[in-house]
Amino acid sequence: MDYKKTSADLTTTTRDLRDFDGKTGNIYESISIISKRANQISQEIKEELTNKLAEFATSTDNLEEIFENREQIEISRFYERLPKPSLIAIQEFFDGKIYHRNPSTETTEK
Repeated sequence: MDYKKTSADLTTTTRDLRDFDGKTGNIYESISIISKRANQISQEIKEELTNKLAEFATSTDNLEEIFENREQIEISRFYERLPKPSLIAIQEFFDGKIYHRNPSTETTEK
């Protein structure tokens, strides 16, 4: 998913807890779903950042290169400006973009 084009807030905002139980009927289940999705988003962003920064890795450590590598600094700053994974997950939850299911509440028809 392209997290650069997300409509999530950049800062934290106060939310009404009763808004979270609308889709699942349980606040704690909703928070659990959001936290699991936030962990997934965090891992994806970290892998993407690591891959981009790996291009700049050198086998020798030179102090001059560390301070002069502006591209690496720009990439890091870009990822720092992205919304937090938890805010992206909350926005996805409210937009209905997260697929979730609870096997204990599902009934199987035979």
